Amino acid sequence: MKEARSPGTTDVLGLLGLAQRAGQLTVGVEITRKALSAGEVRLVLLAEDASPRQIERVRVLAGHRGVPVAGLRSQDMLGRALGKGPVSAVGVTGRSFARRLLDLLPSTRSGSSDGKKT
Repeated sequence: MKEARSPGTTDVLGLLGLAQRAGQLTVGVEITRKALSAGEVRLVLLAEDASPRQIERVRVLAGHRGVPVAGLRSQDMLGRALGKGPVSAVGVTGRSFARRLLDLLPSTRSGSSDGKKT
């Protein structure tokens, strides 16, 4: 069963595919956390159906770094945009891609540990 996509979601997923081909993404929780620690990530995208522990680990680190965090509906949706299986977290390392995605995403905020989904 296919997930319904709004025009904005389709734009976001397409832009993520371009960013991946340009080598400007980190894919996966641990790789994204390492890149956050190194100060390389400009935006974090988290699958809303990822495990709460995974979400919290990335969100806390992003909050400490002042990196915006946004949620996407599912791990499957995020993974399909990248030609992979389910993906819980993606870090956008390219400034221009991060800016464009921030413009397209409806609710983006700096990472925090308040447990709320974005």
